[in-house]
Amino acid sequence: GVSLGVVNLVGNLYMPHAAPALLAIDDALREVRSADLVLVDMHAEATSEKVALGWYLDGKVTAVVGTHTHVPTADARVLPAGTAYISDVGMTGARGGVIGVRREQSIATMRTHMPQRYDPAEEDPWINAVLVRCRPDGRATAIEQVLRPLPA
Repeated sequence: GVSLGVVNLVGNLYMPHAAPALLAIDDALREVRSADLVLVDMHAEATSEKVALGWYLDGKVTAVVGTHTHVPTADARVLPAGTAYISDVGMTGARGGVIGVRREQSIATMRTHMPQRYDPAEEDPWINAVLVRCRPDGRATAIEQVLRPLPA
């Protein structure tokens, strides 16, 4: 069978006292070096940090997919050395809210700066994902976004 190594890396561009993610990834990749396919989930706020990681890992891993902002980006591509890349896959959840939270609760918090309990939104649920195709050597050949509403 084919073995998959998954690395979940947290970005820290706006946290100067944390270890840089682009250094931490080298240690994390040593942990999955025997895997046939390697997927790196870059959970970060800044797209610049995600893009930099994608270029840094091009040819070293099968895919680098960004998460965290909950909004899918339109930059899915296979980089020149064979790594599939996207800045943010998006979220699987209700688009009728504010990144998964009931919109009236998010709006109230942003208007008043007062904490509020957050409940999950349920209106207009979608699946956001990517499909990565790759060769037996672990290099990606295609990345396709999957952006679909759930049937009513």
